[in-house]
Amino acid sequence: QVQLVESGGGLVQAGGSLRLSCAASGSIFSINAMGWYRQAPGKQRELVANITGGGITNYADSVKGRFTVSRGNAKNTEYLQMNSLKPEDTAVYYCNAEVVGPTPWSSSRNYWGQGTQVTVSS
Repeated sequence: QVQLVESGGGLVQAGGSLRLSCAASGSIFSINAMGWYRQAPGKQRELVANITGGGITNYADSVKGRFTVSRGNAKNTEYLQMNSLKPEDTAVYYCNAEVVGPTPWSSSRNYWGQGTQVTVSS
């Protein structure tokens, strides 16, 4: 089994910054890609940003130039640096990981964290 634990959410004023962290643990051989998604009340979950094992990043148009996704040295962690936050960024943010494990021959599976609330006040 694999667990993803997010941290770093909270309440911030518009224009402020927050840094989200996600740590993966459990039966992991490797992680192909990690990503951040968000879901606002009454809306569908949407991709915010993702990063491959090789460091290739992809961002939603709404966050380009403001958010930066990165992987930790341990490769089982990822971060989302969020700058110039706007009220429309308010949502529950979820960590996602495509995990291979426990062996190199295991099929990859997608796992989700429990989510962390980000609230941006105007």
